[in-house]
Amino acid sequence: MSDFTTTATIDRTPAEVFAAILDTRSWWNEAIEGATSHRGDEFGFEVHGLHRTRIRVTDVIPDERVEWLVLENAFEFIEDQTEWLGNRMVFELEPAGDACTLSFTQFGLVPDYECYEVCSSAWTFFIRDSLRNLIEKGKGNPESATADKPDVPRDEFFKADSPA
Repeated sequence: MSDFTTTATIDRTPAEVFAAILDTRSWWNEAIEGATSHRGDEFGFEVHGLHRTRIRVTDVIPDERVEWLVLENAFEFIEDQTEWLGNRMVFELEPAGDACTLSFTQFGLVPDYECYEVCSSAWTFFIRDSLRNLIEKGKGNPESATADKPDVPRDEFFKADSPA
């Protein structure tokens, strides 16, 4: 069973991409509480009625790699609340000429997960759109920004804004 992976080549240096990854509030969720930059940091957020999570930063290699471990997680829209628990989320950076290739893998997020379709669409949006926008344009599209679109179902919002 394959773990979820998405890749983006971004027209910036690995140092610029690395710095943006650590600025999780600007591309993933504005409500994140806790530090997100150093090994051992723990952070989390809650989107009331949808998602609550707590994550530990387990590896930080400047300009090369960031790894997170999911300590707690709950989704309101699935039955199996063990999904995501113990998953590792890994950001790997590779120079690509004047650009940087970013690979994101959530080890444990597999097609058998009830949340797979919604979660993989969300990650594709956050990595390929929101994080890229933060890096290339100076402004990401973090989670709380999606709350401004209440008439669009969460999974449809992510699918509509994600590149094919």
